Amino acid sequence: MAVAIRLSRGGAKKRPYYKIVVTDARNARDGKFIERIGSYNPLLAKDSPERVKLDVERARHWLSVGAQPTDRVARFLDQAGVKERAQRANPKKGEPGEKAKERAEERATREAELAAAAAEAAATPPAEEEPATPASDAPNEGQSTSDPAEGAPDAAPAEGAEKAE
Repeated sequence: MAVAIRLSRGGAKKRPYYKIVVTDARNARDGKFIERIGSYNPLLAKDSPERVKLDVERARHWLSVGAQPTDRVARFLDQAGVKERAQRANPKKGEPGEKAKERAEERATREAELAAAAAEAAATPPAEEEPATPASDAPNEGQSTSDPAEGAPDAAPAEGAEKAE
């Protein structure tokens, strides 16, 4: 008989409460169990001592006779110092997808081209600039053009003048 140490859900809808139970692996999640060895209330604060209650002696006994804990229960047993849990690592999980990699490559090549162009522009000496003309010689300074602005009426009447219809 395959024996498992796992969580059995209780509580109301949206208010979970779990019993840590030892059961036959073939039984339903919330079905018949051999022994209850603790409880887990995920609604309590993570540092609360009431969040996970575990009978350490009974957990050690069931592990010694071959019971296999689920991942979540293995975490609890590791925190209690009952059973060392091997760290799991999936290096591909955090790796970006193909399209994201392509976008990153395009961005890197674009930035390299811009950096090369900036370096080339900095390396070439600036061209001789024409001296600026004095303000008194500048054409049309303070004068309006004779053409009206776009969308403006051709002949705007003076203030107070009435339009003839």
